[in-house]
Amino acid sequence: MKTLTMNQKAEAVLRQNDRGGYTVPTAGLYPYQWNWDSAFAAFGFAQFDINRAWEELETLFSGQWDNGMVPHILFHQVDDGYFPGPDVWGTNKALPSSGISQPPVAATFARKIFEKDPQAGAQRFAPLYDKFVAWHRWFMDCRAETGAVCVTHPWESGRDNAADWDMAMANIDTTGVGDYQRRDTSHVDPEMRPTKYDYDRYLAILKFCREHDWDEAIICEKGPFRVADPTLTFTLLRAHRDLKWLGEQLGKQTKELDAWILQLEAGAESLWNEAIGSYDSKDLRTGQFSGSVTSAAFLCWLAGIDDKRMVPQLDRILANSKYSVPSLDPHSEQYDTKRYWRGPVWAVVNTLIGIGLEDMGYQAQAERIRKDCEALISTHGFAEYFDPADGTAAGGGTFTWTAAVWLSWVNGNGQES
Repeated sequence: MKTLTMNQKAEAVLRQNDRGGYTVPTAGLYPYQWNWDSAFAAFGFAQFDINRAWEELETLFSGQWDNGMVPHILFHQVDDGYFPGPDVWGTNKALPSSGISQPPVAATFARKIFEKDPQAGAQRFAPLYDKFVAWHRWFMDCRAETGAVCVTHPWESGRDNAADWDMAMANIDTTGVGDYQRRDTSHVDPEMRPTKYDYDRYLAILKFCREHDWDEAIICEKGPFRVADPTLTFTLLRAHRDLKWLGEQLGKQTKELDAWILQLEAGAESLWNEAIGSYDSKDLRTGQFSGSVTSAAFLCWLAGIDDKRMVPQLDRILANSKYSVPSLDPHSEQYDTKRYWRGPVWAVVNTLIGIGLEDMGYQAQAERIRKDCEALISTHGFAEYFDPADGTAAGGGTFTWTAAVWLSWVNGNGQES
């Protein structure tokens, strides 16, 4: 019997998680379409099926709100195995969705897909261009009042239980959250997931926003959670640059994007925490930094910011990690090798960091991160994330975005292995 190569296994994961025009991150644990997961999926599909790659992005934008926001979850089909579902979110859209967004990496991967076949890219991306601009404009109008881009819910950052949010979460009143039944801990070891303390606060934030009918002005002024975030700031800055390039290929006017790029370049500096020598999240309600060095800080190079101050930080983290890049500094008191975004290695974030490092000429660090990803995935499979100390798989298995980055960046030479 012929043994499948890793590339063939990765392609099989994407096919297995394909629900017809969109992928789920993995069956059971995440049964819907997630925003940045789909952008990575499109990047993976582009390695063997360009048409399917564009379909993924087209379906993602089918749930775009009138205000331009592209939700972080699209509930295409009802699945009682997931909480919180569309009834909890209460957004009342034609295509049920969550009420928040996610890191806007879609334009960055749209560019990479476009570059693989420019003729097909021009045809497929032209109807999407204005939709992308509207989404980016929503971020600038509704999330970038300080120059940096903020999150109104930890889920919006993609890094649900990161240490960045601890101080802001501590100030959230959970009165009235009530009883609820989580589904994630029935699929995955609870030690690998956010705690009940976290979940109570996630639901309290959601409740506030739902009660105010997802009104961005009220959420900005009075919402219980508003934190300027390196992840969103750096990914949106990179996405602006890539969307500008895409617009130029289509002969579009891109002055609005030029202004946004300048605004975020200046705003990114507001996230520099001199006390720890790193980019950091800042609670906009209190003005306090989180005091955490996380993998998100190393997305500065992806954003086109060649900050030499971050090189010693990255080298220190690499030197202190068997597998890179841990989602939290191993010297942090909150470091936990298994609990979601408080230590584990995520191949998708590694890919974003690696792309940025390569773009800026830091080949040695990029190659170290790539090799670590290659070792983790080839040994432990297409897991959601990995233990940085011993490499063991954690979270969900047969994960779409891990398979996608194997095909597109981790095994970037395209060789069968």
